[in-house]
Amino acid sequence: MDAGPRSELAVVNSSDSSLSTDATPAGDVRFGFGENWTRFLTTLNEGRILQACESLKKWHGVQSFEGRTFLDVGSGSGLFSLAARRLGARVHSLDYDLNSVACTAELKRRFFPDDPNWVVERGDALDAGYMASLGTWDVVYSWGVLHHTGQQWKGLTNVVPCVAPGGTLHLALYNDQGRWSDIWTGIKRGYNAIPTWLRTAYVTAVLIPREIRSFGIHLLRGRPVAYFRNIWNYSESSLRGMNWWHDQVDWIGGYPFEVSTPEEVFDFYHNRGFDMARLRTCRAGLGCNEFLFTRRREVAAISRAA
Repeated sequence: MDAGPRSELAVVNSSDSSLSTDATPAGDVRFGFGENWTRFLTTLNEGRILQACESLKKWHGVQSFEGRTFLDVGSGSGLFSLAARRLGARVHSLDYDLNSVACTAELKRRFFPDDPNWVVERGDALDAGYMASLGTWDVVYSWGVLHHTGQQWKGLTNVVPCVAPGGTLHLALYNDQGRWSDIWTGIKRGYNAIPTWLRTAYVTAVLIPREIRSFGIHLLRGRPVAYFRNIWNYSESSLRGMNWWHDQVDWIGGYPFEVSTPEEVFDFYHNRGFDMARLRTCRAGLGCNEFLFTRRREVAAISRAA
């Protein structure tokens, strides 16, 4: 196993004219998720990988994915594809962003070189024909992805045939905060509209009011050190092994940006033959609602017959 990091990870030109841009509304811009994940890989360590494995085990109530298949729709950095492979699954990773594809391929190179049980490719979740061609999978995983496609509900529809009868669909989608979601849409659009060299300052300016408030709350509670500890130990407290700064950039820059309520998502999948297995909400706050659905076997069989 080659676990040694490269000194540099090549960044693919995500503006390649051969790539379809149909997922992006006319005149809009798209956040470079893959470029952010490329920087994240320089901070990736064994502790974060183990944390990602624990996250999957906890949510799915298993100790291993041995003998199961795992489709990662929007693999991003590749961290959770790696975690699923570590847990024994046969993994297929896809992403629309070429830099994200490169990141996932780099993790495969580091930890599972030449492994036929882990496939990495560029794919578009909005391409119904492509998604259907992938067949069915025991676990379909799409965490924090489909709300960035520009056509969220189309993406949510396209993953349905990928879930095997009795299989699970694991999603995270931005919570609908009403007016605040509109404000965040403007902030995200602004990030992508300014020159690259200004973006770090932009993120910092957006974060300062929130962080001052958070620090003030910790100070009033007599726990100022806990504020800094939460940032330094973010990868452990987030339960996903993610880096604090890269998560903030991903949130502030992430565009296209769509939202939904837990009720909307529940109804959408219940009507398509899925039962809710687990749910974690933001309690009307900022961030993602996380869902675990199970596909009903009898409904899946009827769908195939039709």
